Amino acid sequence: MKKASEMTVEELGAYIDQSVLKPDFTEAEIRQYIQEGIDYHCATVCVNPSSLDIAAELTKGTDTKICVVCDFPFGTSTTPSKVLQAETYCQREDIDELDIVANFGWIRSGKYDDVMKELLVIVETCHAHGTAVKVIFETDTLNEEQIRQACECAIAANADFVKTSTGFLTGYEGKGATPEVIQIMMDQCKGRIKIKGSGGIRTREDFLRLIDMGIDRMGIGFRSTPVVLGLDK
Repeated sequence: MKKASEMTVEELGAYIDQSVLKPDFTEAEIRQYIQEGIDYHCATVCVNPSSLDIAAELTKGTDTKICVVCDFPFGTSTTPSKVLQAETYCQREDIDELDIVANFGWIRSGKYDDVMKELLVIVETCHAHGTAVKVIFETDTLNEEQIRQACECAIAANADFVKTSTGFLTGYEGKGATPEVIQIMMDQCKGRIKIKGSGGIRTREDFLRLIDMGIDRMGIGFRSTPVVLGLDK
């Protein structure tokens, strides 16, 4: 495998979901940061549902796809509500990926069967439209065993990715996608599902290290994308 330090900007960009999620963004800012994600050759631009029309307009004819967040950032809606949200977004047929927030309070409570059953119907809904699903655990709230069990829930639900964080958690130390957490997820998943790190990836060193570890995707904030790509000089 090619070392991350030897990859081109385009190859590195393929690891990035450019995050355009701040709720206070103006439409001009949303357009600016989506366009930057396209210009940086990012795999996707990750947007709120209200930004889908803008994302569709700007990404049309490009290699950058659309990722939409669902029940973000808390994951505490009812299961029927989550399914309805997912169906509403995916039926547009222009969304490549959907990032759903698992009910991490359930994970912390050991309600793993409930977590799996909820994820299963959401994944089935998205897959019916050809949309891949990433499951966000908010790992800063979980211990190692809970992270491992959450991975098993997502695998059993046939999700496509497990993901660490929303980037919007409060009340906890925001560590995000540390190498230690990513290694736990890799050790547990053993190639059965892809892994996305999100939160706290702000330096080129951290970015390249996670690629060399074997991560599949990373959520990078709009300010950090040029930094991790080495384009901020």
